[in-house]
Amino acid sequence: MTQLREATYAVEGGHSIHLKEAGEGPVVVFVHGSGPGASGASNFRQNWPEFVAAGYRVILPDLIGYGASSKPEGIDYTLQLFTDTLYQALRAHGIERATLVGNSLGGGVAIQLTLDHPEFAERLVLMAPGCVEEQADYFKMPGITRMVSNFGGPDFNLDEQRRLIGNLVHPDFAPNIPEALVEERFAVARTQPKDVLMRMRTPNLGPRLGELKVPVFVLWGLNDEFCPESGARHFLDLCQDARCMTFTRTGHWVQVERAEEFNRHCLEFLRG
Repeated sequence: MTQLREATYAVEGGHSIHLKEAGEGPVVVFVHGSGPGASGASNFRQNWPEFVAAGYRVILPDLIGYGASSKPEGIDYTLQLFTDTLYQALRAHGIERATLVGNSLGGGVAIQLTLDHPEFAERLVLMAPGCVEEQADYFKMPGITRMVSNFGGPDFNLDEQRRLIGNLVHPDFAPNIPEALVEERFAVARTQPKDVLMRMRTPNLGPRLGELKVPVFVLWGLNDEFCPESGARHFLDLCQDARCMTFTRTGHWVQVERAEEFNRHCLEFLRG
């Protein structure tokens, strides 16, 4: 299997952003979502090798508060903080232009980065992107209600990590969650402060989607219980160049639950 190269960059606030990369060619940046133990490599473990094999240079950053990046306590984790620190790290890594692939919170980060730096993004691939509704509306979703956990406490264990991951997918897929993924996310979760979730602050970027000038490909699970699938309509109504694909019997993790289809359709979109 292709080996991932690693780098860490200093960003604003005295923090650091860690990233992994592989391959050569046009750049594709995968931006992971939130949740205990999330990281770039774990969220896209079934995807990035196919993009490398197709001739792309893949970048897998860990957002601030996640993976091997800085995990400050006592601060608000705002969408602007996630976006600015990621952008600074990517530019320090020599990336001037890229396709952004974002899931959940990572979708919101990808949208914000494109709005802030329209010259940077070439295309957007968004899987159940967050930040297109009011934050209070997301907190009403049943999946987020079930994410109440002893995360960050001394009793947090592998079984609880497995349950949290299971919430992200359709019940049919839950038995297929790899144990290696559970262990990988558990190791990260044990290093995270509760602030990364409890003090997350995200705006509603829905009214600004019409400002996106790049082609947008949106993928959504019909049974997503975290970000309502009806959000796909916002992109169709407002964006100049958007296409959406919805998957039945699929939850919040299209790139995991429908990995083969996700890889195939996204690569076709990038080539187009």
